[in-house]
Amino acid sequence: MTRPCTRQEMMAIATGREIRDGELAIFGVGLSMLAGFFAQAHHAPGVRAMTEGGVYGATPVGGLPWGIECNRISANATSFTSAIDALGCLVASGRCDVGVIGAAQVDKYGNVNTTGVWDQGGVIGTRYRPPKTRLNGAGGANDIASGAKRFIIMVAHEPKRFAERVSYISSPGYLEGGDARTRHGLRGGGPSAIVTTLGILRPDPETREFQLDGWYSFSSIADIRANTGWDLKIAPGAQEIPEPSVAELAALRRVDETGALRKN
Repeated sequence: MTRPCTRQEMMAIATGREIRDGELAIFGVGLSMLAGFFAQAHHAPGVRAMTEGGVYGATPVGGLPWGIECNRISANATSFTSAIDALGCLVASGRCDVGVIGAAQVDKYGNVNTTGVWDQGGVIGTRYRPPKTRLNGAGGANDIASGAKRFIIMVAHEPKRFAERVSYISSPGYLEGGDARTRHGLRGGGPSAIVTTLGILRPDPETREFQLDGWYSFSSIADIRANTGWDLKIAPGAQEIPEPSVAELAALRRVDETGALRKN
């Protein structure tokens, strides 16, 4: 069937729908920033946006930026400070309402790995093992995952990315599940959703294991389960996610005016 948008665009719109007007929100570059500024352009004009580098109150100029301090995002900022203010003060203190982060690998408790790929675990006992493939690292994602009131994970839905347990926790989700975040002293509330190129997963309120909450018109329960590395449960009330409206798609493409993130 013909889709009105690409899978990446659908993921960005579904993520943007999670962001509410008036929230203090922090976005990384790329798809997370597209989702955040789509929300601001469409249904949440009062979003107070900031980047990990401390650019506060901006909207992209001439397309999405290549980095967190690119002129496209800093040119019209309300303030331009530093990562210490953004991550060390606003996020770490619990003032940040929502963050959006990416993942190379995610597990059933919403733990994120962006550090490396191992044949076996990244840590044996107390010893860190060099990875077979080194990834970009956590950047500010660990701070966001630890301190924001909630955060959303965006990730392509592929078997290699959805593991029962990540080989290394770069950014904490619900750790081993249940009340583990509280026991380990993390201030933030944890991941509220994993939004993928096939659907949306949300945590069980007790176990914190992620379950399928919705799928897109071009995907299915069977398709999502086949691309997930654990026995994925279906949440009560799970249903097909509404397709983007004309207004949503127009707002998204105004933000991504160069079409840089319009991949299938």
